[in-house]
Amino acid sequence: MSSQAAGSSSGGSGDGGAAAPRRSTRKPKYSKFTQQELPACKPILTPKWVISVFVLVGVIFVPIGLVSLMASHKVVEIVDRYDDACVPATNKTDKLAYIQNPTTNKSCSRTLKVPKDMDAPIFVYYQLDNFYQNHRRYVKSRSDTQLRDAKKENDTSTCDPESVLNGTAIVPCGLIAWSTFNDTYAFVHNSSNLRVDKKDISWKSDREHKFGSNVFPKNFQNGPLKGGKSLDPNIPLSKQEDLIVWMRTAALPTFRKLYGRIHTDLKKGDTITVTLENNYNTYSFGGKKKLVLSTSTWLGGKNDFLGLAYLTVGGLCFFLAFAFTLLYLIKPRKLGDNNYLSWNRHPAGR
Repeated sequence: MSSQAAGSSSGGSGDGGAAAPRRSTRKPKYSKFTQQELPACKPILTPKWVISVFVLVGVIFVPIGLVSLMASHKVVEIVDRYDDACVPATNKTDKLAYIQNPTTNKSCSRTLKVPKDMDAPIFVYYQLDNFYQNHRRYVKSRSDTQLRDAKKENDTSTCDPESVLNGTAIVPCGLIAWSTFNDTYAFVHNSSNLRVDKKDISWKSDREHKFGSNVFPKNFQNGPLKGGKSLDPNIPLSKQEDLIVWMRTAALPTFRKLYGRIHTDLKKGDTITVTLENNYNTYSFGGKKKLVLSTSTWLGGKNDFLGLAYLTVGGLCFFLAFAFTLLYLIKPRKLGDNNYLSWNRHPAGR
């Protein structure tokens, strides 16, 4: 028994002396990057730092907001709603029948008075309210390949319901092109006509890349129901800028689109006579039409939102800086005091 025990013990010691097999491990190779030990800036947010940052943001944002508001208030705008005023009194009760009757005279004269000096260029916009160009079916009803390439004129699969008429493809197809705005404006100032420059009113990238110079309107607005403006079949789409402007759809139901520019200065008190053609149907969906004349500044057109946003953030930062300063002076707190840790507090103070 003793010899077997001795043999067993010696055998066990012999096995222990042999080299053990190396275990496979998934431990990644050590590096400071994988172990997130690279040098890093770890600022300590002391009350003085926090208050200083809030004051700095307020000092920067408030002047920017004031300058932006001043620039916006320098913009001079004339806004004239004419959709109701241009309907004859005999048709007030049935505006839809008036606008859909092709034999009715749609001419209308409006008088605008200049409230302040307006320096050229003066931008002419038309504004539509309650028109949802962002509706999914409306936005999808177009064919970008057809607009770019004359060889793709039969690519109308996405243009329903304005895709094909009498077995022939409509170019440009789709609801967007079909509903192009078709009111026109003519301006008279001091007994002389004001020329409206309609060149380069669209994006250059759209003219050069989205609308082909070899694509011409074909079979367009020939259906029983005319949706909007007719296009000259002898002018390529890349030069039909009213169409290009309209087909860049708006994100909101109230929007403005550029109609042209007036390169004549207007003085305060001047009177402008506008002769317009009230052709576009907004009565069927309760929409509104407005004519807008506007100047611009280095910040663009009239828009108070940017200035008010900067002033709001700057004012909020000043308020927080003041509140934190009062809190720091009235009830100061020692930095790194362990007594504020939950496990160091007395039960009664919890």
